[in-house]
Amino acid sequence: MIPMLPRAAQCLAAAAMLLTLVAPGAVIAQTDASPPPTTFTLDNGLQVVVIPDHRTPVVTQMIWYKVGSADETPGKSGLAHFLEHLMFKGTAKHPAGEFSQTVLKVGGNENAFTSTDYTGYFQRVPRDQLGRMMEFEADRMTGLVLKDENVLPERDVVLEEYNMRVANNPDARLSEQIMAALYLNHPYGRPIIGWHHEIEKLNREDALAFYHRFYAPNNATLVIAGDVEAADVRKLAERTFGPIPAQPSIPAKRVRPQEPVPAAPRTVTLADPRVEQPVLRRYYLVPSAVTAQKQSAALEVLAQLLGSGSNSYLYRALVVDQPLAVSANAGVQSTAIDPTQFMVAAAPKPGVDFATVEKAINEVIAKLKRDTVPAEELERAKTQLVAQAIYAQDSQAALARWYGAALAVGLTVSDVRHWPDQIRAVTADEVREAARTWLIPNRSVTGYLVKDTTPKESASSGQDSTGDKGHPGKEKRS
Repeated sequence: MIPMLPRAAQCLAAAAMLLTLVAPGAVIAQTDASPPPTTFTLDNGLQVVVIPDHRTPVVTQMIWYKVGSADETPGKSGLAHFLEHLMFKGTAKHPAGEFSQTVLKVGGNENAFTSTDYTGYFQRVPRDQLGRMMEFEADRMTGLVLKDENVLPERDVVLEEYNMRVANNPDARLSEQIMAALYLNHPYGRPIIGWHHEIEKLNREDALAFYHRFYAPNNATLVIAGDVEAADVRKLAERTFGPIPAQPSIPAKRVRPQEPVPAAPRTVTLADPRVEQPVLRRYYLVPSAVTAQKQSAALEVLAQLLGSGSNSYLYRALVVDQPLAVSANAGVQSTAIDPTQFMVAAAPKPGVDFATVEKAINEVIAKLKRDTVPAEELERAKTQLVAQAIYAQDSQAALARWYGAALAVGLTVSDVRHWPDQIRAVTADEVREAARTWLIPNRSVTGYLVKDTTPKESASSGQDSTGDKGHPGKEKRS
């Protein structure tokens, strides 16, 4: 039997799995030779995707709600993630714990995750248990029962998760501060887990209002991958989810505040006595696969060339040739509704300062802007990206996540299936133009993680910028 994890640990595990399977390229696809999934929409607006996989008698169910941290009311950051926790508190029909215990008893596993644009819940069980899983999931789509006696302790769990993931993790705090500096106006600048001082104030009424506003069949996608037939899934979906009424107040398109034209480069320095390895991390504001699909494909190839693996330009220049760093990499998070992030990072070797490492990074980027990528290197990068998509199809969960994440942000099944063709079509000129257009100083935030060697302040000095007492990290922005 699989042991039950605390909700904080479950969220950590699910978040790590999500990043592994979806990021950084994110719009990864099946090949054209593989059978297409079956899709249909129930009368109440629930979109259903069925991905047959008959190799083992198991099935993965995922329900993706098209709501994430970027859809929260200002001043209530962390609400989407908080509700994710509370969705395990039971309904009038199924008391708290019954759903999870049923999954465990049949030898399955379950979890949930929250991102900027979506929230997801999944179970992997024997195929003959799919009907029960659908019944449970359909019931908690509208039947959630919350009481202060289980809401308030769960808020403490989320606060402790914040301490684990952010307050006690200098690297995570640096990323939090970079995102806040990169997005001056867009809600992507808010942490998914929320700001500590706002999490503290979340309550039962906040959670229920968010739940009733966004959790509805016409704001969700159900993905079923495994040893199933589409016709059988349709019957089950119509029986379990079909009677749930649509929520007519949900808008057809999510509209959020957008970023102004970036006017200047920004820097963030975070000093913390717990830092053992200094890190330089730079984020650029770039188009997503939703805002500019063709440019997004060029950015994915650019990221592969620049910082993916030991043959990448950054790794060779900073780790192998000079060497200046113990690691160097790059990536882009394509699956997003609005403009997203292209990331470059390096960890300097002892005795090497940030200025030297940053100069080397800038030189590599400048060369990509100036020179045409050799045909052999371009084809190798594109082949690696496509091969990663093909090899990863062995994972039933990965297939469900690819389609679920794509559909949750507004892409289509066709977009997912034809992603390899988009990558293959990228030219050397498009890669160079992507570097020239998007990897420019004004669109960037550069973060420096350094060890703070100043004496610790006394505990009575108050709170640091995260709102947590007793954590001596310091941030400086410019």
